[in-house]
Amino acid sequence: MPSPGRSGAHEDPAAALGAAAELLAALHAHGQDGASPAVSTSQMRALIAVEGAEGINLRALGAVLGSRPPSVTRLCDRLEAVGLLTRSPHPSSRREVELRLTPRGRALLEEQRVIRARAFSAVLARMAPEAVDALVTGLEAFREAAGGVAPPAGPPADTAEGPGEAAGPAPGSGSALDSDAALGSGPALGAGPAEGAAAPGGAGPVGTPARIADTA
Repeated sequence: MPSPGRSGAHEDPAAALGAAAELLAALHAHGQDGASPAVSTSQMRALIAVEGAEGINLRALGAVLGSRPPSVTRLCDRLEAVGLLTRSPHPSSRREVELRLTPRGRALLEEQRVIRARAFSAVLARMAPEAVDALVTGLEAFREAAGGVAPPAGPPADTAEGPGEAAGPAPGSGSALDSDAALGSGPALGAGPAEGAAAPGGAGPVGTPARIADTA
């Protein structure tokens, strides 16, 4: 129900925020066209989770992604195969492995963040300075408020990129709107060509590069 006293576009702040989140996802998906190798949403979330908790094990990573151990193992197999992730024996438990990013994995995350910042800067440059200030103030207040709201727990997914993928943000994300956790997905390697997200500013759709498959 709209809040009393509000009018126009601000009658439903939640709807406006949802529309902004969809736009952010589109900007992310468009920006990923320049990254190599192209990775899926769940693969990117896994890399971010490992970055934030070096040495995390498969069980803990599965809890972050909302995925079952076999799915997480397959996902890590693919990330390791392309040189983004390494697995090593746990020093005190032979039954566990530790996950760490490779230099190439860190470089990929940095590349994604540069692409993201470039896309956001292009939009912010078209806004009035006072509107940018108001946006930053509002986002800071939203992030602070969201920090005290626990995300709902979702059931484990049968695959690393399935219904359970949206179980919650990666560590350090703060909210579902965190840009690292909202990176757009694309077709897995071998899935065939597909159309990507529309480019910012009304440009036509762009092709999305093939991505590393999450499942066998």
